[in-house]
Amino acid sequence: MRRIPNYDLYGESARPPWYGAFNFEWIPERSRPNDWRIDAHRHDALLQILYIRGGAGHVVIEGVKHTFEPPCLVVLPAQTVHAFDFSPQIDGLVITAAQRPLEALVKVAAPGIASILTRAAVIPVRGADPSVAMLAPLFALLEQEYRSGARGHAAAGMALMVTLFVHVARLADLAATPATPGGDRRAELLRRFRDLIAAHCRDHEPVAFYAKRLGCASAHLARVCREALGHAPTALINEHLIREAQRELVYSALSVKQIAHAMGFEDSAYFSRFFRKQTGLTPVAFRESAHRQLMDET
Repeated sequence: MRRIPNYDLYGESARPPWYGAFNFEWIPERSRPNDWRIDAHRHDALLQILYIRGGAGHVVIEGVKHTFEPPCLVVLPAQTVHAFDFSPQIDGLVITAAQRPLEALVKVAAPGIASILTRAAVIPVRGADPSVAMLAPLFALLEQEYRSGARGHAAAGMALMVTLFVHVARLADLAATPATPGGDRRAELLRRFRDLIAAHCRDHEPVAFYAKRLGCASAHLARVCREALGHAPTALINEHLIREAQRELVYSALSVKQIAHAMGFEDSAYFSRFFRKQTGLTPVAFRESAHRQLMDET
């Protein structure tokens, strides 16, 4: 079975899905050593936004090719399978941030734009709208926070990301025909499936439940998931459930029994066995290891 590589940043091992992250780099920094080609991969818990200022190339999002027409923005939510081909003249940047913490901030500060974080898109940047003029100073501030490494730089960066996405949402609204892969049936099916998983994973519904809600056969859903993502639908459901459990274990003071109940498990012992099968660690061992890792990096 084909497996789509899961990275933190391209070519680097993925950090745990519960881990917070904020990264800024210029596109040539990573694409030049890879001969300007970034093969198909995904980021399990990280969202990326690219700003293409000049040059040529294209992005393939869930199997759909989109040629760059600079200046433009590319939004790639977590778990979106994507690949790039850049020309050596490419001019642009890429910012990476933890999807869930950013979503949480947006839902509090600007709930009306939350959907912009969940749908892959290629958005033109044109015209005299004030949001166009705001991009350059926002990117400069984001780079400054990232390069400084000063106390709280990740939190400041995430706050700036909220502001950035307010303007991204405005630009998406202004685009008469934004080049999003949502029109592609397969990409739209995967997006809707992920939305349903987020809403119902704790209910432990079978794949047939999701297929019915999506208006397709279970076999069709399985085929699309395997072809586009290299995973069966059940694996995607389990991955999401584990990510939620990991965050609870790391960032809450709830007991394992309480977390098991919150995750929809009636039996905490079964939850522990399920968690160990998926991660290789018991919930208690995972919590201790994660807390040590956080302590080492503070």
